[in-house]
Amino acid sequence: MDPLKYIVPGRKRLPYGMMNFADIRQDNYYYVDKTRFIPMIEEADRFFFFIRPRRFGKSLTLNLLRQYYDVRTRDKFEALFGDLYIGQHPTPSRNSYLVLHLNFSGIGGELNDYRRGLDAHCGITFENFCKIYADLLPQDTLEGLRKANGAVEQLDFLCQACERAGQDMYLFIDEYDHFTNTILSSPESLRRYTDETHGEGYLRAFFNKVKAGTDSCIKRCFITGVSPVTMDDLSSGFNIGTNYSLAPKFNQMMGFTEEEVREMLAYYSANSPFHHSVDELMEMMKPWYDNYCFAQECYGETTMYNSNMVLYFVKNYIDDGKAPRNMIESNIRIDYEKLRMLIRKDKEFAHDASVIQTLVSQGFITGELKDSFPAVSITNPDNFISLLYYFGMLTISGTYKGKTRLTIPNMVVQEQLYTYLLNTYDEADLSFSSYEKSELSSALAYDGDWQSYFGYIADCLHRYASQRDKQKGESFVHGFTLAMTAQNRFYRPVSEQDTQEGYVDIFLCPMLEIYSDMKHSYIVELKYAKYKDSETRVEELRREAIAQADRYAETETVKRGIGTTRLHKIVVVYKGMEMRICEEVG
Repeated sequence: MDPLKYIVPGRKRLPYGMMNFADIRQDNYYYVDKTRFIPMIEEADRFFFFIRPRRFGKSLTLNLLRQYYDVRTRDKFEALFGDLYIGQHPTPSRNSYLVLHLNFSGIGGELNDYRRGLDAHCGITFENFCKIYADLLPQDTLEGLRKANGAVEQLDFLCQACERAGQDMYLFIDEYDHFTNTILSSPESLRRYTDETHGEGYLRAFFNKVKAGTDSCIKRCFITGVSPVTMDDLSSGFNIGTNYSLAPKFNQMMGFTEEEVREMLAYYSANSPFHHSVDELMEMMKPWYDNYCFAQECYGETTMYNSNMVLYFVKNYIDDGKAPRNMIESNIRIDYEKLRMLIRKDKEFAHDASVIQTLVSQGFITGELKDSFPAVSITNPDNFISLLYYFGMLTISGTYKGKTRLTIPNMVVQEQLYTYLLNTYDEADLSFSSYEKSELSSALAYDGDWQSYFGYIADCLHRYASQRDKQKGESFVHGFTLAMTAQNRFYRPVSEQDTQEGYVDIFLCPMLEIYSDMKHSYIVELKYAKYKDSETRVEELRREAIAQADRYAETETVKRGIGTTRLHKIVVVYKGMEMRICEEVG
């Protein structure tokens, strides 16, 4: 193997997984310039609160701001920012603060032992702060800090020391709500969390002290997280922060626009052996990583790509010359165990789980996005929908009957939601054999054996269906079928909803960019008849399905997607929970 094959002199490296802005800039990594938002942040309220899904660039943004405002990086300004927007348009506040950065993801311990974890993390961070800025603080600062007892007292002392020295502080808190998933896991965790955030709780006392510090040396705060739950519960402890998460002007601050992704691909295609055009690569990535919208006013304008997933794809493409076999980076898979505990009761779908079933079968959900809500009210439908939105499971897609319309943004999220649904079925004593599913999926893709595949789905559905599922009828059958087909690694299921006619087509689009030797692709026209419907009705549905499958086969989506594969048009009709018809039509 010739190592020079993989080395291109002068080519910028990809900052996949990196959160240190200085390293990216000084070590020749590619950087998508987001510094134009710095003046906008300065014009916003001083105590800035911002929520984005995991792995969307929050930590890198905080690190960028720290480097820009830290008095200790003044001599590095040109190297770090010179050719960026903010380097050409610096603000008067640059390099003018003592920077205190707290990363709550580093706090160990459970909620019942949160004080010790917070004290330990803050103690180390505060000592480091005193050492870094020793020449700018009173001489006895470190000694006095060590005498203070715990994070709350130490923060109070630190603020007094900065005020005595005439120094301004910029406070950054990353992942302020890192324990949110723990909150959702059980009633006991919720009780412990409430103790910490209400009354005399320690976390509440800490944020009370942050608020007090804003009267002296803390001139600005920038706080990030993944949900507004904790901040709502701390609101009287820190009620001066402004939530800009849904503000249109900050819609593009984190993540990549399509233009930014295209610029990146154009750069690497000019110095790397690309086997696809930029347009072809965009077509591969778009269904998987695009379509996030973080402000209703921005719907129909630029959508946002998940930046971490784009870097993952481009890195693998440069290394291997083709799309990654797994389009979902392993670290981005969110732990749904906590959500499942919240929305399942006695192994039956509770109200909020039906939100997900409605989303899967209908293709969208409506609600009112809340910028804050307390943990005890998470099961309120609008709050639960808002939680899914903030976690990145939903995206804004317009309005419907006066409410915000929300949809699953892309294939990455769709796979996670469908996996969640199947896992909840699995909890109800329905056993899915991974080996059997894998073998059936392979036979579907390479041998054209659709009978065994859809027969397996029908058998699983029939064995699982509870009385409640039977009452849901059509939505359950559609949701279950979509969830099962989404587990097939050879296909990207494209579901076309037509709410006027009430049918769902599923196009199993072959993943030819990964499995180039696949032989078969499928349109599945799924129909549902009630238990009490006559056989005549079943036959009517069959004929409707044939006509619709023929029509769908002529669409550009299908013609473009099948590539070199043979297209099969499959008609499936259920009567109740039993599959009565499963046939291929010409």
